[in-house]
Amino acid sequence: MAETTTPAGAITLTVDGREVSARAGMTVLEVCREEGIDIPTLCHDPRLEPYGGCRLCLVKVEGMRGFPTACTTAAADGMVVTTSDDEIEELRRSVVELIISDHELRCLSCDSAGACALQDIAYRYGIEESPYAGERHRVWEGADDDLLIERDYTKCISCGRCVRICHEVQGCDVYGYTDRGFEAIPNTPYAASLLHAGCEFCGQCVSTCPVGALTDKRSRYQGRTWESSVTYSTCGFCGVGCTIGYRVKDGHVIGAEAPLDRGVNRGNTCAKGRYGWSFVHSPERLTTPLVRRDGELKPATWDEALAEVAAGLAHARDGHGADAVAGLASAKCTNEENYLFQKLMRAVIGTHNVDHCARL
Repeated sequence: MAETTTPAGAITLTVDGREVSARAGMTVLEVCREEGIDIPTLCHDPRLEPYGGCRLCLVKVEGMRGFPTACTTAAADGMVVTTSDDEIEELRRSVVELIISDHELRCLSCDSAGACALQDIAYRYGIEESPYAGERHRVWEGADDDLLIERDYTKCISCGRCVRICHEVQGCDVYGYTDRGFEAIPNTPYAASLLHAGCEFCGQCVSTCPVGALTDKRSRYQGRTWESSVTYSTCGFCGVGCTIGYRVKDGHVIGAEAPLDRGVNRGNTCAKGRYGWSFVHSPERLTTPLVRRDGELKPATWDEALAEVAAGLAHARDGHGADAVAGLASAKCTNEENYLFQKLMRAVIGTHNVDHCARL
């Protein structure tokens, strides 16, 4: 019988009585999710460094004291892990009850209803309200004068994801924790509006928020999660080619998001990618080529328009020389398309007058 060998850098551990293989350097949570073993989390985002703040991913590991968090515990060769038993599930239930004890349960009007991680986990454990009565500490009376991001810290669970993504991914540090204890919330310096706190309005904080504390203003009350469908496309604002999912209801785009599991961007977007979709339904949007005839722009086919452009370029070159023509390339094109554009200008037109909008 042939002897099986373990690939270099691979480890073997036992999870819930099942032997699984993993790559060295993975966390217990990563191993479990790769194997299809569900462990609930609220503070975890694969784009961010492990945090272990929500305490929902508690597991048992033979030889370890207490209940380590799966998201911060490195998987090791020979490790024996238990992800679920009565004791673990009771601890997780208590954690959720404590979280919602200071959480505003206005799910009826919340835009994150149906896409809220806390709502899903509470449903999983059959929790309708917290048994821990007492004063509500999360109060938010602030108002942002921007048109893009809505903040409501009465729904915040202090998972820290907005703070961390702004620091670790964007490098902007717009958010930080203010106050202490129950009153601690992720806020801007001196509670300033996002507009005055240096925010780039990329929407990364909204994308990572697991509840309804951060939402898109332009999508508010436009449609529930289950009322809309998602159409995936490639963002056309630059040549990076990010994958964007457009939320569509009744034939209209009502929001944009980026999936974590695909594309070169892996869940990340810039301000244009997340919020620059309103032009789709603008009455001023060109939907067909226009050609100027008798002093007026008239609708034309693509063949007619391209023929008109070619004739105009040839007329300028033949009448005034190749250097009478200049070409301005676009950042919305791919590298390959821009290469072909400069090739057209140099090899066909015969000029080196080529520039690019990103340089200006």
